[in-house]
Amino acid sequence: MYAAIRQAKARAGTAEELARRIKEGAIPIISDVDGFMAYYVVYAGDDTVTAISIFNKYEQAEEANRRALAWGEQNLTPLLAGPAMAVAGPVIVHTLA
Repeated sequence: MYAAIRQAKARAGTAEELARRIKEGAIPIISDVDGFMAYYVVYAGDDTVTAISIFNKYEQAEEANRRALAWGEQNLTPLLAGPAMAVAGPVIVHTLA
């Protein structure tokens, strides 16, 4: 199992619009990558937005980051305070309820 993680600082007050755009635009793009398993977005109190996608293979996680960053540059830039960063790697610990 591999995670693709993107993170950026949002402009204050943009959480609802970010959520709407991500639901309508990013989720279809990310979930279309082979090996897609799950997608989560966390909006922290300091306006940090973190998107986490789970895949079967590393190459799939990397492809998701490539697609997400390209989509984000075109669709989220006005809502962000700076560029997004992305990492991918193996999930080394996890548990489910």
